[in-house]
Formats: sequence, C-alpha cells, structure tokens
Amino acid sequence: MNASAAPTPVEADVLVIGSGPVGCTFARKLVDAGKSVLMIDAGAQLSRRYGEHLKNSYLFQKNIDLFVAVIKGNLLPLSTATSREPVLTLDPSAFSYDPDEYAGFSMRNQNPEQRVHVNLPAAAATYAVGGMATHWTCAVPRFHPEVERQYGGQGYPIDDKEMDRLYDEAESLLARSTSVFTASARHLLVKRVLQRAGEEFAEVTELPLAVSDRADSARTSAVTWSAADTVLGELADPVHTPSRGSFTLLPEHQCVHLEINGSGKHQKVQYAMVRNLRDVREEIRLRADTYVVACGAVPTPQLLFNSGVTLPALGRYLTEQPMSFCQVVLQQEHMDGIEEILRTASGGGDATAEAAADRVARYRATQLKRLRSGDRCADPVPFPPGERDPNLALLVSDRRPWHCQIHRDAFTYGAVPPNVDPRLIVDLRWFGISRPHPENRVTFSRALRDTFDMPQPTFHFCLDEAERKETDRMNEHMLRTASALGGFMPGSEPVFLTPGLPLHIAGTTRMGANPLDSVVDEYSKVWNIDNLYLGGNGLHPFGNASNPTLTSVATALHAADTIVKGHPGH
Repeated sequence: MNASAAPTPVEADVLVIGSGPVGCTFARKLVDAGKSVLMIDAGAQLSRRYGEHLKNSYLFQKNIDLFVAVIKGNLLPLSTATSREPVLTLDPSAFSYDPDEYAGFSMRNQNPEQRVHVNLPAAAATYAVGGMATHWTCAVPRFHPEVERQYGGQGYPIDDKEMDRLYDEAESLLARSTSVFTASARHLLVKRVLQRAGEEFAEVTELPLAVSDRADSARTSAVTWSAADTVLGELADPVHTPSRGSFTLLPEHQCVHLEINGSGKHQKVQYAMVRNLRDVREEIRLRADTYVVACGAVPTPQLLFNSGVTLPALGRYLTEQPMSFCQVVLQQEHMDGIEEILRTASGGGDATAEAAADRVARYRATQLKRLRSGDRCADPVPFPPGERDPNLALLVSDRRPWHCQIHRDAFTYGAVPPNVDPRLIVDLRWFGISRPHPENRVTFSRALRDTFDMPQPTFHFCLDEAERKETDRMNEHMLRTASALGGFMPGSEPVFLTPGLPLHIAGTTRMGANPLDSVVDEYSKVWNIDNLYLGGNGLHPFGNASNPTLTSVATALHAADTIVKGHPGH
C-alpha cells in the first residue's frame, strides 16, 4: 500500500463482495429493483461472460475427466497443518533449520496453529469471478423439511411456506431441470437396474441439476451447465446496460476490512477498504448504503473477524458433510441385457425407454456387423457414444438422512484412466450430515496471515459418536447400491473422503433468532449492524446432507427483498 495516497471514494447503492451464484442473486434482484450495484471479487475473470461454468468448454464436454485438473487448479486449501518432519533424504549440505525452534513459521497456507486431527484438510476456496460455480456439480436438491430444516426442536428461521416460494424462484434463476438426462440409455439402464434391485431403491429419481440443453445438443449431446452467469442473466454480459439500476463488476479487488461505526444495536458500515490486486500499492474505500458479503463459508467470517465483529457465534457451529465414494464398472449381465431391461421395465408403455432400447439394439447390431467384416475398430460397448451420463439420486428422507448421487462427473478424485471406457463407469457419492456444535468452529489467527494476507483460518472439527455411527450406516447403504450395479473400479474402491472435500462447509455465519448463537437474523442481516447482510452456505443453521447452493440462493432472494423493502422494525 502507498501510505501517502489518499483513499478514493466510490459510490453505489449496494456493494456486493463475492461473485458466486449467491452474490449474483443479490445483484440481479437489486438491479431489477432499480438499485446501483457494485460487485467485487478477489479472483480473476476467467470467461467472457461473468462467471461462466468452465465445464461448458467443447473439450470438457467431450472428455469430462480432463476437467479434474481445472478443478484442482482453482481450489486454494484453507488450512494445511505444517509438517515438521525433516526430509531425511535431503542432501546433508542443503539448507535446513530446526523445526522446534521455528515452530511458528508459515508458508503457502501451511498453518502451524492447525492440529492435524481436528482439521478439514481438503477445505478450500475458489478465487475467481463466479466462485466455485465455475466448476461445481450443479446439483440443486431442496433441503428436506424435517431432516435439514429442523433440528433440536427448532424450525428453519424462514417458514416453510415462504421457503417453498423462494425455492421456486431460486430454481428458476438457476435453470433447474430433471429432464436433460432422462432419455439417455445409460441413465435409464442404471435407474431400471436399481429399481429391480429391491424396495430400498424404489425412490431412485432424477438428480435435480442446474443444467439445460444446448442448441446443438441433438448433434453433439452437449449441455449448458448453469453458473453465476445464469443467475445474472443479461447482467453477465460486460457490455450490457440494464434498463433499470446499474451493475459494475471489478475482478481482482479484495475487500480486506469493513469500517463499522456506532455502538450497541445500531451500528453501520461506513465504507469497505478494498485492495486492487492488480496494483498492490493501491487501496481504495468503497462506500455504499448497503453492504452484502457473500464470499464463502470461511472467507465471509474471516472478513467480519478482520473488521472487528465480535458476535459469539461467528465461525462457530461449523458443519461439514462426511462423505463416502466409490466407482462401479457396470456388470456384464446388465450390459448384455440392456434392451431387455429397458423394455421389460417400460412394460411397453414408456416410449423413452423403448426408444433408448432401439438405439442400443441398432448400435449393437452395427458394431457386430463391423466386427464380423474384420473391422478391428468396432465398438465393444453397446452404448452409442452420444448417450449422456446417468444423473440419478436417492434424496434425503427421514429414515435415510443422507443424500446419494449416482452419476458421472469430474471431481478432484475419481478420474477414470484413459484406457477405461467411461461409459461403463458410475460414480457413487454419498453425503452425510453433521449437526451444529459450538465447539466445531473455524478461528482466525491474530499472528498468521494467509495467501491473501488475511487472518489465517484454523479448523477445530470432529464428528460425535452418533454422527460416526450414522456415517457407517450410510456407507453400508452405498455398498448395497454398488453391489446392485457392478464391481468396483480398481483404485476407486469404497472410501471415506478427506474431511472438507465436499466443500460444503456451513454454519459459520448461521442464521437464527438470537445473537448469542447466530450471526444473522432470518433476513440475513448481521445482528446489530443495520446495513450489513450476508449470503452463502455459512448461513445454514442445522447442517445438511443435500447440496446447499439452491438453499443459499433462496435465502439470498429473501434478503434481497428485505433490502428493497426495508428491514422490518427499521
């Protein structure tokens, strides 16, 4: 920072910090209401439109497993416990130091304050315009009314009728669909096999996804994955001028501090101190009437901590999903009998299944004809190459409090080797639930700084005995599901994933009715600060097994309406 340079005021009705789907929900609604909105993000703009899903690229549409490297390259680990073990094979003449003497040294987000056994080592943040939605799975189930929107005798801060309305609007904003993959022979085969496997799989259904068909999908089988740009609509085009209000987005502008004045129950944010990361010498003050912070379940409380907010629940009641995973290679008998399975299940009355069976039969016959003619390039897999991936789910229920995804997608784990045909592979991802406990928390250091020169986060998280038992029951259910479909992919046998890997941390800025055990009220306004609102997964108060983005967008819609209409009681 150039200490002699005077901070520059910039005016807007609303400053939105964070450009993921939640921040973009605020922006879209507020601009539509005639507000001038300035949005900032510490990350770079990676696409022509603001916050596009990077998986929409032609290359990744053709080979989803290549997308794994993109995801890994966009995730910044939040807290890596410092390894104090010496490199025993290091050249003895090389530089070395005594780790007992320099126990507090931190480099590249290694955190000497982090205890290994209570860490979430895979927890990470994405710094890019669009946030994690530049590479998310696009799964958008609703929270279960009893399992995820109630806990310990308490109901969700927003009542059920209002939540249903907000869910409808959120699903529209995200272009939710359950029909894009339903005609695929691969999708139908997996669904029919599970339905025949037993009563516990009778509820298998389409995975709700934020996705739509592309104009060229009939020829290429390509789809358009929704992201922050979908939520923004026309505002995602940098040259678009809205008919009402205004919208400006500044990439690589990091908010480092909110200046909050006043005392008691009616404090106010006066300005945001923002660092231009393209010119680290420059810090500017951005002034607005209202401030929205929606930059992630850890960066959001980190910013509030750095701004002097001392609410007792800040960073506490942290929840994250225990998760088990495996990959299955479809059984030979399923592949040999695709046509029969689809036709029998349809009972002659399902035109979609009949059409899929016909496609498989024609393709199988064509490839056998090629093989018999001596063509060594005949395809041994009877799925035509254009058949889309399966995307199925067993949604949370009161007797099965975990969320099950039966699909194919790219993650930082589970990539299929190039010599394995991905049409034969099905991913099973089972997401469990942890409940809010005040001792599960993220704290922020007053001594250590992270990559973005903010207080270093440190996790303190573990499952209790009941949660561990429930997770074991969840894993047994996944094993039964896998056995109905096929054998395990070598290297992707059933495993519990590294804590934090779901990237669904919640509770750190939880919503509630009491400032002693929550950070925001039911309208997402920070307690005692009249013009500061929060958004994101951190607001969910009870833990969740379902993917949280849809509910986060719904609560943002509720908050945006409140900003437009005025907070009750103010």
